[in-house]
Amino acid sequence: MKQIAILGSTGSIGRQALDVIASHPDEYEVYALTANNSVDLLIEQALRFKPEAVVIANEQHYSKLKDALAGQPIKVYAGADAINQIVTASPIDIVLASMVGFAGLCPTIEAIKAGKTIALANKETMVVAGELITSLALQYKTPILPVDSEHSAIFQCLSGEMMNPVEKILLTASGGPFRILGMDQLKTVTKAQALKHPNWDMGAKITIDSASMMNKGFEVIEAKWLFGVPYSKIQVVVHPQSVIHSMVQFADGAVKAQLGAPDMRLPIQYAFSYPRRLNADFPRVDFTTLGTLTFEEPDTERFRNLALAYKAIERGGNMPCILNAANEVCVAAFLHDQIGFLEMSDVIAQTMERVPFRAKSTLDEYIETDAEARRVAASLIK
Repeated sequence: MKQIAILGSTGSIGRQALDVIASHPDEYEVYALTANNSVDLLIEQALRFKPEAVVIANEQHYSKLKDALAGQPIKVYAGADAINQIVTASPIDIVLASMVGFAGLCPTIEAIKAGKTIALANKETMVVAGELITSLALQYKTPILPVDSEHSAIFQCLSGEMMNPVEKILLTASGGPFRILGMDQLKTVTKAQALKHPNWDMGAKITIDSASMMNKGFEVIEAKWLFGVPYSKIQVVVHPQSVIHSMVQFADGAVKAQLGAPDMRLPIQYAFSYPRRLNADFPRVDFTTLGTLTFEEPDTERFRNLALAYKAIERGGNMPCILNAANEVCVAAFLHDQIGFLEMSDVIAQTMERVPFRAKSTLDEYIETDAEARRVAASLIK
């Protein structure tokens, strides 16, 4: 059986990954679970799945976790360093990188160096340091299998096509909850409205990113590194029904699309089982009742974050790292009612102008850039 470590097991992706594992007990075992603050849910998961080890990143919760699992054959650790170390354990076959934000970068790097297959759900890792990550994956011969529904779709469309030139990647976007709102309406939207995604059930941070279309900008950057396609060949298409998860257009004009119900368990399971497809009871698309599938150009004036992401990848270097850090600060501020929806783009743009640009960075320099961008962004939020 494959031994799986789940980084961020209490988040939306982590919980759904555990559903997949529970559905295939003859295929997978949980080796390690990690969480940031959700200690009660981590305890519940540990008692159910009996992993070899659990790690809570926030060391303040260590005693509660340790006491709750006393008497269980489960090793208990705390802190970011412990997460970096646990991913290198020799029995682990797959590391599901589903931690939120910049925090996922270092453990993913350690897992790559240890030769673990990476099931990548943390898109910020590729946004922040795509050049470094792809270089390390080649050096250590480590597979990176995408878990994002869009990148999993592209990956599936490219299967068997590696010798055929790609003309364009068509990255679909739902448009989020505010797709048809005007600028005046966007000025006053609330976090409660932004957290109501029309199609997907996701964590708070990624749901806000979807509403602002920053998530789609991140996916453009991630696709560039995952598939070796220049950003100029990646087109975002708004597809409100979220049935076509993405498409690939080839040199002869043929287009391949991957379709499915909006259920993240499907791409999670495919990353775990690749190249096999396992039986599953996921919802099926009923084409007889599907109705019309529609497509639109994204509006980068109303949803400026997408334009900022293209600007960041065009500049290259540490600019996507700056973009990501500023966005994380802004999303946290929006969720705490400290900044308006449209104001997030203003702060991100100003941060990209103020933080020093580096054409090439080491890991330590990415960490420095992240810290400086967070400081600048926080200073701009009144």
